[in-house]
Amino acid sequence: MTTSPNPFANVPPPAPLRVVVADDNPVVRAGLTALLTGREDITVVAEAADGRAAYEAAHAHRPDVVLLDVRMPGVDGISALPYLVRIAPVVMLTYSRESEIVQEALRRGAGGYLVHGEFTAEQLVSAIRDIGQGRPHFTPTAAGALLSQLRENPRPPGVLPEGLGASHPTQPEKTGVDVSHISPSSTSAENLSQLQPDMARSSSGWTGGRPAAPDRSAFQLSAREAEIMDLIASGMTNQQIAATCFISEKTVKNHINRIFAKLHSTSRSEAAAKWLGTAQGSHRGTG
Repeated sequence: MTTSPNPFANVPPPAPLRVVVADDNPVVRAGLTALLTGREDITVVAEAADGRAAYEAAHAHRPDVVLLDVRMPGVDGISALPYLVRIAPVVMLTYSRESEIVQEALRRGAGGYLVHGEFTAEQLVSAIRDIGQGRPHFTPTAAGALLSQLRENPRPPGVLPEGLGASHPTQPEKTGVDVSHISPSSTSAENLSQLQPDMARSSSGWTGGRPAAPDRSAFQLSAREAEIMDLIASGMTNQQIAATCFISEKTVKNHINRIFAKLHSTSRSEAAAKWLGTAQGSHRGTG
């Protein structure tokens, strides 16, 4: 009895996602490139130090995804964004967490908004893969800004199926809760329809009710320690952190020892959870 040939035997693997990294900080660019280059399904085809160079690189290489910083000299990321989204999906990857910037980036076509220190290396890679396929990603600060925009700028409610959104005057008496101050327009269907359904079901769960950025002032880390803690939380190894910060691995270890002492942590995962405000039973901003 002869077996049928496997129709998928000679099918080549999918081409890697082609990425342009745009950030004016050469250390950040080098770190991102090193992180992404180690993935079989992702390749960095170009780097850029400002919005104009990002556009030229995207126009030349036709990438699948552009990672774009907000604040850059010359042409900034927000100014370049409308031109870049005509070529490829763009995800903002930045330290800028102001709600006005987040909202403007989304209005100009960004497919995602990731704030440094609020994601791990694996979550960044997952975000790039998803955004390349049209699925958005937002870290907690960006998700909070998006929800704030919807709540602060309500529109007249759209047409809902029968039985949904109707007022029920007898409910306050039954529950003892005063809901007379709640406006039906505050969660209109038209507002909610602007969000892609996949956002709420993101594999990383970043938009699922997590807090915005934690208050880290009580940790009292130095600027260098905070930078290294961000890299630890992003999933980098000591070797990668040393290469990114242009310091020795021994210096990295010394910084980590001081960081662990200040965060009252004994492991990288515990320190990252406290730094990101996700540690169970912990109070944000406390050790």
